[in-house]
Amino acid sequence: MSKEKKEELQSEPQVNKEECAESNEAAAEAEAVENEFNLLQEELASLKDKYARVHADFDNIKKRLEKEKYTAVEYANEKFAKDMIPVMDALQMALSSTSSVTDPKEHLEKLKEGIELTLKQLTSALEKHGVTMVSHSEPFDPNIHNAIQSVDSDTVESGQIVQTFQTGYKYKERPLREAMVVVAN
Repeated sequence: MSKEKKEELQSEPQVNKEECAESNEAAAEAEAVENEFNLLQEELASLKDKYARVHADFDNIKKRLEKEKYTAVEYANEKFAKDMIPVMDALQMALSSTSSVTDPKEHLEKLKEGIELTLKQLTSALEKHGVTMVSHSEPFDPNIHNAIQSVDSDTVESGQIVQTFQTGYKYKERPLREAMVVVAN
């Protein structure tokens, strides 16, 4: 064999060893990338699952809050209604008492007393829920009073209320119904 062929044969295994080493490194690197890819896919699947669960929880909470809000609005006047029941009872008792009338004068007095107590009970229940009467003793306020007439008065200062035709009511600070009043010039 020629010297050149011998050198060629001897150099080939070295090239093969280098190619093998490079191929092993490439295979190891490919395997590492594949492992990392698999881990990332698992993590992505896990995050998708977590996202789906959180989204479902959020939807459930949203539905529950909507239902609670609807229920709260639907039954908002329940306490007020419960406080009105004794007033209804008192009025029904007043009506039923008319069946056993013996002395009309005595009955009229008892009926008046019952109506006064019922009115006091009704006023108390309304105040408990923030409904109050508009004061007649304060100066005229166009936000809560409706002046239906003005008159000259020597006894009352100008702008003061002389007479009230219809009582006004407020819910907390918001007028429910304006008081109809006569105001002094």
